[in-house]
Amino acid sequence: MRDPAFIRNFCIIAHIDHGKSTLADRFIEKARVVDSRKMQDQMLDNMDIERERGITIKSQAVALEYEAKDGKTYTLNLVDTPGHVDFSYEVSRAISACEGALLLIDATQGVEAQTLSNMYMALEHDLEIIPVINKIDMPAADIAETRRQIEHELGLDPEGALLVSGKLGTGVDELFEAIVERIPAPRHKAEDPLQALIFDSHYDPYRGVIVHLRVFGGSIVPGQRIRLMNSGAEYEVEETGKFRITLAKTEGLGPGEVGYIIAGIKTVSDVRVGDTVTDAARPAASALPGFKEVKPVVFSSIYPMDAADYDELKEGLEKLKLNDASLVYEKDNSVALGFGFRCGFLGLLHLEVVQERLEREYDQAIIMTAPSVRYRIKLTSGETIFIDNPADYPGPSRIEAAEEPYIKAQIITPLAYIGNLNTLCFDKRGTLVSQNHLDERRVELIFEMPLAEVLFDFYDKLKSTSRGYASFDYEVIGYRPTKLAKLDILINDKPVDALAQLVYEPNAYERARKTCERLQGAIPRQQFKIPIQGAIGSKIIARETINPVRKDVLAKCYGGDITRKRKLLEKQKEGKKRMKMVGDVELPQEAFLAVLRENEENER
Repeated sequence: MRDPAFIRNFCIIAHIDHGKSTLADRFIEKARVVDSRKMQDQMLDNMDIERERGITIKSQAVALEYEAKDGKTYTLNLVDTPGHVDFSYEVSRAISACEGALLLIDATQGVEAQTLSNMYMALEHDLEIIPVINKIDMPAADIAETRRQIEHELGLDPEGALLVSGKLGTGVDELFEAIVERIPAPRHKAEDPLQALIFDSHYDPYRGVIVHLRVFGGSIVPGQRIRLMNSGAEYEVEETGKFRITLAKTEGLGPGEVGYIIAGIKTVSDVRVGDTVTDAARPAASALPGFKEVKPVVFSSIYPMDAADYDELKEGLEKLKLNDASLVYEKDNSVALGFGFRCGFLGLLHLEVVQERLEREYDQAIIMTAPSVRYRIKLTSGETIFIDNPADYPGPSRIEAAEEPYIKAQIITPLAYIGNLNTLCFDKRGTLVSQNHLDERRVELIFEMPLAEVLFDFYDKLKSTSRGYASFDYEVIGYRPTKLAKLDILINDKPVDALAQLVYEPNAYERARKTCERLQGAIPRQQFKIPIQGAIGSKIIARETINPVRKDVLAKCYGGDITRKRKLLEKQKEGKKRMKMVGDVELPQEAFLAVLRENEENER
């Protein structure tokens, strides 16, 4: 166990794509954590999906040994964090385990929306912030302007900002020294009762739950009996260790150290992120303050492709929740798709990531319904209910008033794109609250708009409209009145509950038309005509038709009277009618995916 005076715990926070993972690679390289032959880009991004998309989804920790200029060796515990707004919960957990943060700013982009919100999050936790200007090797880098923004918009000392290039490794040695000098050491003692904060965990099929924790007071060693304060469950520690890309076994973890424990925990629900681990024999007086409870904003139902795989899907979701504490789910069922789960996500990117992880890591073939937000409904009986599932919609006659969640969106953009971005936000029912000129080239737009409008294609449109220069951050600010309607999709005159959607009534026609068009292309043709209809109540507002596959019954008529041909065609017509009466349409998975992806596909 190390003396806390020689430990530094820090995280890297920044806006998306400002070079956090690249800088973390240089730290790992300089500290020789892995052999140079095994070094690769995005070392801490261990999921295939992270590498493919070039984004960080999970916060990852690694312990670096660094010999400073004073001749002493320090243990630097680094946590690399995501930058996308959907994963800000991951950032808050990483911040809770640290005493300092490197606030990374791209020298070509300057201060952006997520830079500000991450800095405020770090300040709330009283972290020591070191501003770092990255990508100084780029031809478009403007260091003087970035320093001015650090002072003007962040209120930090521009002279204390360090210049680095994560790609080339320039300035990394100076950054190591700054971490040792400027970030405070942990202020806890080994004599204190054990208090360790669980900030993450993952499941190993052979060893059970591997708990990631930061020790505040006391120490933890193999053979010790521990208690999880939230669940009250007790276990005996089998192994302790640190993160050195792989899990490196140690003799114990002392105050201030970041590492993992294995205690033969097989009951997945016992371990909760934000819980406190303490000594069963000498427990701490109180638990550490955990993390604020995350509130999901996007909801969708997940069903197994084969009903027999329901238990496997349930097990997969349990294990995924260990690794992704912001995932919320409960049991659900559908007439069309059988038993499944209603899940809550932090945003649409989070939904896509969960879907891909279930398919790749847990080998699940799944179907997802169209995403929705949570509405607040006041009933004529005086009762107020919250609904996010179209199946729970009470019907217009029982509704006195409906409200939908609104967000405050912060957009930072170059002046040239103000007009286009204003038009985009107004089209999404946004209201301009303020327009602040940050300098002669950039402006901050604050809009209030419905969350449902931002769900599908807003982020993609924002980036394409501003050629990638605009940045976006948002927070949910409450509920506002809305005109809500339930859009039913009928296939062959039968409503399909899994395709139903809750929509803003004036936009219902457009949504219904697009959904019917997409389904027309996704459902295979049958021997009979299939109508696809969008309806609000009993009123049909959109329709498409899938024409039947027609057998050529006249092929054998190589001549003869026209009445014989007509007789055969009439006979076929009667057969088609009978077939339609008993014919049932099987919906392929592509039909549900078509509705889920309809918006983004139509916008491209």
